[in-house]
Amino acid sequence: MSNKVTVSASSNGGSSGKFEKRSMMDEIRSFEKDGFFDLGHPLLNRITHSFIKVAGIGAIQAVSREAYFTAIDGVGIDSGSANGNGAKRRNTFSDLRGETSRKSVEALVKHTGKESFQWGLAAGVFSGLTYGLKEARGYHDWKNSAVAGALTGMTLALTSEDTTHEQVVQSAITGAAIATAANMLTGTF
Repeated sequence: MSNKVTVSASSNGGSSGKFEKRSMMDEIRSFEKDGFFDLGHPLLNRITHSFIKVAGIGAIQAVSREAYFTAIDGVGIDSGSANGNGAKRRNTFSDLRGETSRKSVEALVKHTGKESFQWGLAAGVFSGLTYGLKEARGYHDWKNSAVAGALTGMTLALTSEDTTHEQVVQSAITGAAIATAANMLTGTF
């Protein structure tokens, strides 16, 4: 069974004209190209689509990490054990072990929302900056990626608690390096 959608492409608004048959999969693929909504400007569309897509990934990552810590604690393994270099791993979800399950769920939602926002912010800032730099300079190269990565790294560092100057600089350098490497490796593999 094939689900076909018939769309009239008549320029005069009438029912006569060319007909295009599109399957349901064609409709879904058009969402991947065009997005789910249009905010009126390609820059806004790009930032919003990136934010939404990656924020969802951040939420999944945060919930998965909590599920891992819950499973480890249930087995009896110390979740604060050394991570190989002798330093104790900081448990991001330490306050999830509330007195009631309601406090635990509230803490999980709070941490998941924060992490989701950070991931979405990183994607939106990077995507918006690369688009803006491409439009301003007329082409896209590793320099656009380096600048966008550095500014994204700085933005992310500023969203964490107790940020120091060194953390901001280190995050900017790391962001620039990762973005530049990703740009240079695009199409290599």
